[in-house]
Amino acid sequence: MHRFAKFCWFVLGWTVLVILWGAFVRASGSGAGCGNHWPTCNGEIIPQPGQIKTLIEFTHRLLSGAAILFIFAMLIWGWQVSQKGDPIRKGLVASAFFIVTEALLGASLVLFGLVTYNQSITRAVVVAMHLLNTFFLLGSITLTAWWASGGDPVSWKNHGRLPLNFGIGLTGVAIIGMTGAITALGDTLFPAENLAQGLAQDFDPNANFLLHLRTYHPLIALLVGGYTLYLVWHLRKTNPDRRSLKIGVVLGTLILVQWAAGLANVILLAPLPIQIIHLFIADTIWISYVLLSAATLVKVPNGKIPSQI
Repeated sequence: MHRFAKFCWFVLGWTVLVILWGAFVRASGSGAGCGNHWPTCNGEIIPQPGQIKTLIEFTHRLLSGAAILFIFAMLIWGWQVSQKGDPIRKGLVASAFFIVTEALLGASLVLFGLVTYNQSITRAVVVAMHLLNTFFLLGSITLTAWWASGGDPVSWKNHGRLPLNFGIGLTGVAIIGMTGAITALGDTLFPAENLAQGLAQDFDPNANFLLHLRTYHPLIALLVGGYTLYLVWHLRKTNPDRRSLKIGVVLGTLILVQWAAGLANVILLAPLPIQIIHLFIADTIWISYVLLSAATLVKVPNGKIPSQI
């Protein structure tokens, strides 16, 4: 099980790499690097060396294909080392399901031409759903790795309002991610030459809907981030579990760092390196939130209710 747990954490890291490379594909305008072909690239299994955009998009497909293989290898291996009723199996099935839907959503962007300079509402919706599915995928792999590493099963019972509190926080982070994906799309399609021009675009009544939507992202981030900091602070006072305390410190620190990265993203007009860093922190925040939830909402004896929030 120890070797299997290490493999699960590796798969989680690989999946984050795939996500970051996918952001690079979008930001570099390489989404149509393989044309409107999927799973082939420009009608070929292995495309001939050509434009840099083709190389970028094809590399993303290779990384994604490897992620699919890794997750199904994780499913087979995990099924062999676990027993019936083990929560690991739930994580394995969820991981396999969401990697399939992840591939289908990515394919739909290509097959329906929702790439490069497409400004449609359909693209914004699919991009947001793609991000949400990505979070579900990361959460499933994270829980699988956590349980394989000796983490206790999760239970909603005998925890007072804590399940609701974590549910609100996780939902808020998911909404931040979805609006962030739309914001990043707007930054890519409508780049500004300076901060003043960018602000003018946001409040121009005749501007594209993507520019209007991106004004809500930082407001939601501040609200959910503040709520999360309060949740972490309160848990430090009421939950003596050392693992939860350590994860809470990491999560609270990541929130503060993410605010700084978001501010830098706005001031510097969303340069590609900052976008990638911003997304990486968002992924680690989600993973940390899932881990904190799993470490806190463990099964407890009937009648023993942790301090409520």
